[in-house]
Amino acid sequence: MTSNGQTITQQREGARLYASPDVQHVSLGGPIRAVVYWLVALPIVLLAYGSPSLDIGRKLQERLPLWVGAGVVLALWSQVVNGVRVAAEWEKGVILTLGKFSEIRGSGVFYVMPVLESVQFVDTRVQVLNIPRQRAITKDNVPVVIDGALFLSVRNPGYAITKVQNYRFATSQYAQSALRDVVGSSSLDDLLSEREKIQEQVAAIVGEKVRDWGLKVEAIQLQDFDLPEDLQKVMSRQASAEREKRATITKAEGDRLAAQNLAEAAKLMQANPIALELRTLQTIDGLAASPSNTVVLFPMELGHMVQGLAKVASPPPADGKTAAPPPPGSSILKS
Repeated sequence: MTSNGQTITQQREGARLYASPDVQHVSLGGPIRAVVYWLVALPIVLLAYGSPSLDIGRKLQERLPLWVGAGVVLALWSQVVNGVRVAAEWEKGVILTLGKFSEIRGSGVFYVMPVLESVQFVDTRVQVLNIPRQRAITKDNVPVVIDGALFLSVRNPGYAITKVQNYRFATSQYAQSALRDVVGSSSLDDLLSEREKIQEQVAAIVGEKVRDWGLKVEAIQLQDFDLPEDLQKVMSRQASAEREKRATITKAEGDRLAAQNLAEAAKLMQANPIALELRTLQTIDGLAASPSNTVVLFPMELGHMVQGLAKVASPPPADGKTAAPPPPGSSILKS
């Protein structure tokens, strides 16, 4: 199908869609030439035909020289009218006078001298050229298949016509060669992570070569990278292992921070007995919320007194060290 001057074609391999430019010149001067031609040709035809009352035999005898002259005049007039040309807003007409470049005309209506001059129209809009699928080997010996698109514009129509036979085909060939060279000097990691840099390198190489043809490379876009299937599986496993590694590190970091916070909280409660008692009451409240738990409250003051009596009654250890006190919250019985 055709849309905005571009023909969309579908390739079988990979079912990808590519755009190929429609470079044919659309004649806009046909209606103007027809009007100009018949403004002069119609009176000549009527004059040569003469009065309709004359019979055919008499008309042939009397009007034959006039008809011959009218035919010659109309033939010459048609050649004169064919020199009227119209270039669209985005077109320029390259004029060759007797085969030699003379000037650039357009856009709009202009006249080309029959026999002496000829014209070739050049589209000055940004054109899209496909870079076909290229097989290349990276710097680290990985085979890849790459395709892309090249955006090109004509800055000097005279050079584009007179200095290269087919500037679209030539530019496409330069782009393919430059793409293979850049891919061959880059590693696979660079291709995957530095795509913008690769595009700029290819565009710089191609732009330098086509500048003398009056062309400018607007941009080069790499569309797709095809890697071997086994390499894709390896890269998938590598990505999975990397994510698992980051998850493990994140979990370990969280455990370390939690342990530090708990240690700081324990020191704070040890220095403030009231805070420890409040924390104990919060724990009791949390246990009582579940109907399956039975909580037996034991007075904390009585527990402290019993601990003090046990400490006085128990003999000191042989090594002279003080026995460790029972853990906090030992006065809470849970069943």
